[in-house]
Amino acid sequence: MDTVKLQEQAQQRQELFVGLYKKVFPAVAKYVARCGGSFDEAKDVFQDALLSYYEKTAQIGLSVNNSDGAYIYGTARYLWIKRYKEGGQTSQLNEALIVNTAEESISLPDDSKLLRFLESAGKRCMELLRSFYYDKLPMTQVAETFGFSGVRSATVQKYKCIEKVRETVKQKELTYEDFLK
Repeated sequence: MDTVKLQEQAQQRQELFVGLYKKVFPAVAKYVARCGGSFDEAKDVFQDALLSYYEKTAQIGLSVNNSDGAYIYGTARYLWIKRYKEGGQTSQLNEALIVNTAEESISLPDDSKLLRFLESAGKRCMELLRSFYYDKLPMTQVAETFGFSGVRSATVQKYKCIEKVRETVKQKELTYEDFLK
């Protein structure tokens, strides 16, 4: 029983990290590139910010006040500026660029566009995905709520629902940018 719970937690943590990586890393990479950094430096800064986010949210009783993406982006910016200044390259750093990019917003997906594709999978799939990803219900509870015989059946159905949405996106040859506001 404990092994299953640990595996579910590890899977949820991995899905969270992958989602945050897809959502926030492009903005961090763009910022670091504008400031003269390399792609590898952007990855390092982003991973440090992601680790900081995870450590902060993993502590009992602590939560991030801003959105997850904004917190990670802000932390990454801070870490990049700190790293850049420690490297003795402050004379090359364009302070105006730092101020301007501080006001940039992260390009987030348009909820209404995403919702249309989720609806294409059907009402039951949409409810199942909402329960797992939005309500953050454990798979045991999802299985119970939707009347599946077990966690494995619920996991398979969740996968099938995601595949329905992916197939629709593939058929229409959509890219990430098609979902942005």
